[in-house]
Amino acid sequence: MQPDADPLQLGALLMAQRMKGETAEELAGFVDAARAAIVGFGEVAFPAAVDLPCYAGKRRAAPLHLAAALDARDRGIPVLIHGLASIAGRWTAIEALDAAGITRARTLAEAQAALTRHGIVAMDIADCCPPLAALLALRPRLGVRSFAHTVARLLNPLRCDGQVNGFFHSPYGAKMAAANRLLAQPRSLLLMGAEGEPELYADRQKLVLAQIGDDDPLALRYPDAGAEPYPRAPSSPEELQRQWRRIIAGERSPREQAVLRRMAQALDFAAGGALPFAAADPPPCR
Repeated sequence: MQPDADPLQLGALLMAQRMKGETAEELAGFVDAARAAIVGFGEVAFPAAVDLPCYAGKRRAAPLHLAAALDARDRGIPVLIHGLASIAGRWTAIEALDAAGITRARTLAEAQAALTRHGIVAMDIADCCPPLAALLALRPRLGVRSFAHTVARLLNPLRCDGQVNGFFHSPYGAKMAAANRLLAQPRSLLLMGAEGEPELYADRQKLVLAQIGDDDPLALRYPDAGAEPYPRAPSSPEELQRQWRRIIAGERSPREQAVLRRMAQALDFAAGGALPFAAADPPPCR
């Protein structure tokens, strides 16, 4: 995280961790180091908000998790969204929120003020934690994601009590839940979501973990909603933007409506509500 870090050693560390795989303890330590680089961390907080990290972007369908965040704001649940401003070949959460006219904060103090005033705010990781953004920017040179992507998802810069978080690969669910316990995250919903974003499916769901305090996470079960499946083919940026305008205008397909109902439950849970309906006596995650 330091500006004088040796590039060769840094590359070796990132690739070695990629091959070895991070432990929960390592992830928690990396998050602590990244938080130390955030101006105002520990002094500015908004525990009543839900933390919604978005670091994957979309290319097959418009971001319903962001529409759910807008709906949650309208129900009185504040939501902080942080992520990358741009990702090659994908439409990012920051770009979608910019298109919807959502305030973008450059500091934690600005984010806190915007949440108080508007109930929702976006932060570019390059403004929030520049050294971590520099690590994320190495992906094209490395050719693969590094642990920096998981660290960014766990960052929770405003120390929100609730979190809805996504991941790409199933082993990261348990690792992120364990790291959250080490970081004293009060509650979170961790899901293997659509295109790596924190967005539930209507037709299928690979892995969803609900975590409360120090308890073992619960594996949730969602039935098929009977709607059309999630799109498999990429869409053009213009088509994604057209879909987004339609969705935030309130025109939603049966699949989109089913996803938004599930996402509403997820955000309500993160805000301190009951477990989603799918959690009826679920088995513990092993």
